[in-house]
Parts: sequence; structure tokens; C-alpha cells
Amino acid sequence: MKNDELKALRGFTVAELQQKARETKEQLFNLRFQLRTGHLSDFSRVKATKREYAQIQTVISEKRLAEAKQHGAA
Repeated sequence: MKNDELKALRGFTVAELQQKARETKEQLFNLRFQLRTGHLSDFSRVKATKREYAQIQTVISEKRLAEAKQHGAA
């Protein structure tokens, strides 16, 4: 995921990020299934998808921490 895409992720709401995380997790499941059945030709997609999922989860955590900090300061 490029920096521009990561910046765009930070503009999403937590609900939108969670939906994107679910879609990415499903895509990862399908890639792993294809890998096990021998139908996957580009193995690097598994690693890239895992990384994308982790980045989405990181942004969700950042947003939740920011919300908690904001509510705790008020």
C-alpha cells in the first residue's frame, strides 16, 4: 500500500475501516485457499494482502486511541 493510499485510509471512519478490513480478510482467505489448491500464480499477493490488513488494523487502533484520548481530556 502506497503512502497516498495510507493517507486516504486515515480519512475513513472506523466503521468504513472495519468494513474494508472484513473485505481484506475475506480476500486473504480466498488467496490462501487458492494457494493450498495450487491455483495461485502470484504468491506475493498473499504477503501484500496480509500487510494491507495489518495497516488497516493499525489505522483503526490509531483512531480508537485518538477518540479515547479526546474523550478523556474533555
